[in-house]
Amino acid sequence: MAATAAGAMATGAVAGFAAHTAADTVATVHPATPPEPAAHVVPVAFAVRDQDRTAATEERVASVEKAGRLAAQLAELHARQQTASVIAVGGLDGWIAEALQTMQLPQAFAPSVKRIILAESGGNPRAINRWDSNARRGTPSRGLMQTVPATFRAYVHPDLSARPIVDPVANITAGVRYMIDRYGMETLEAGGRTDARGRYVGY
Repeated sequence: MAATAAGAMATGAVAGFAAHTAADTVATVHPATPPEPAAHVVPVAFAVRDQDRTAATEERVASVEKAGRLAAQLAELHARQQTASVIAVGGLDGWIAEALQTMQLPQAFAPSVKRIILAESGGNPRAINRWDSNARRGTPSRGLMQTVPATFRAYVHPDLSARPIVDPVANITAGVRYMIDRYGMETLEAGGRTDARGRYVGY
């Protein structure tokens, strides 16, 4: 009876130990390490096509820019030829063109400069004002732009400083440079100063 009880107890202990060991074994099992994400794969075919498109675009842009530069060069050459033709003809338009070229100002200012000259001297390079305050002081305005001697000497373009006040081109450069310095480029573009009614009042 005692042996039977002892056997039963031994059997239960073994079973309990086995169960405990199995439970511990299950509890200590770690989950499997998740797989690493796949490396990023660049779609080579698309990348190549993008590079081709970029190269083609850059080629087109370069071509357009080159065409633009050529057009600008041709336009400049044409403008120079036109200016040279006007200067060669001479007269008032030729003097104005040469003066603007000497001052490196756009020929687009020619109509404005001509308007000032016609109002000041009627286009006569030897015109002398004998009635205004400058004349009363003994320093009459002279030339196309009707500059007084002091203004002429101060503002004539350096390349023409050896020319006399009645020289058409030199006189224009002195008058234009004085006007820009005193009143700004806007006044030159407007063809001189005007009153409220738009009438020319000099410079």
